Amino acid sequence: MASTSKFATSESATAGSTTKPSKTSPAATVRRLLCCCAFYLVGCSQQPAIDTVDYVDLERFMGDWYVIGFIPLPPERDAHNGIESYSLEDNGRISTTYRFREGGFDGELKRYQPNAKVREGTGNAEWGMQFIWPFRAEFLIAYLDSDYQTTIIARNARDFVWLMARQPDMPDEAFAKFKALIGDMGYDTSEFVRQPQRWPEP
Repeated sequence: MASTSKFATSESATAGSTTKPSKTSPAATVRRLLCCCAFYLVGCSQQPAIDTVDYVDLERFMGDWYVIGFIPLPPERDAHNGIESYSLEDNGRISTTYRFREGGFDGELKRYQPNAKVREGTGNAEWGMQFIWPFRAEFLIAYLDSDYQTTIIARNARDFVWLMARQPDMPDEAFAKFKALIGDMGYDTSEFVRQPQRWPEP
């Protein structure tokens, strides 16, 4: 999709990185959140539901995922070096942090922190991602390799999708394979693009 992940405040993130102060006003942040939620929650699909994986070991799924490719939400359209991070809480909820540089590798650091709740009876493959109470957006783990190194987060509306991996680099051949898989899910892959990744950061 994750969290990574996607969307609540603008501030410094990863340890050891040099960041620029956020210039985003509270009002602008709220507008972005509302826009994000509107896109996230509105819309339905006449297509069949997307198949999710049978089972997700949540402890193995936790940690950092680099966003390799996506059909992005508006607030992340110019994202670079995106990382979605998940942490399992004692109450079973999943804390999510999505951080990225806006507009370039040395752009302003954005950091958003929704939380997720696993939907019962889904093998942990369907989550409700909450940005603004009480709404929870659909978050479907549609692909996950056996080594927990690559995943695809999808939505039945076929509006947004995220290809994520444990490493920031993915060969073109592998990227093309996953793009085709996303197309098989019913997405218009003409809108699916790589998210720029370059490490270490400046």
